[in-house]
This record gives sequence, C-alpha cells and structure tokens, in this order.
Amino acid sequence: MITAFVFIQTDSKKIPEVAEQISAIPGISEVYSVTGDWDLIAIARVREHEELADVVADRLSKVDGVIETTTHIAFRAYSRHDLDAAFSLGLS
Repeated sequence: MITAFVFIQTDSKKIPEVAEQISAIPGISEVYSVTGDWDLIAIARVREHEELADVVADRLSKVDGVIETTTHIAFRAYSRHDLDAAFSLGLS
C-alpha cells in the first residue's frame, strides 16, 4: 500500500466544500483542515503509483477551489497504532 500526504491550498471561502469533494475521491482516506501555510491535508492510500497519479493529478488537483498541491509519499510508518496492530494476538 502506498500512502501519500497531499498538502492543499484552497480558495479560503470554499475550504469546507473543497474538503468534502476531496474526501469523496476514491483513494482518499482522510482530509484534515489544518493551521499554517496549507489549508487542507489529504491522505491518499493506493496500491500502485499509477493510481496515485490518477487520484492527485487527475482528480484532486481539478476540484474547484484547489489552488496548489504538494505531495509527499511515505516510506515507512512508525506510529504506535500501526505497530500494535501488526503484533496483536487479538487478546483483550
């Protein structure tokens, strides 16, 4: 599974609408509104790099109100949640 973080600048008057449209795109698992230089961060999870190009370049970047995007592809996940799930025996 390929995970990518897409930083998105939007028309500030359309942030909620843009976030909703992006969250409906197949391959986008989450969308967050954030502080700082970017308005939204979307998490894309796809099986192949070609799918990532379809999700980000062909769909997300064409949503009305999206001004700019920057995409960061993850190499590894180190979260405690992921590690616990990987080693869980299913015992309560």
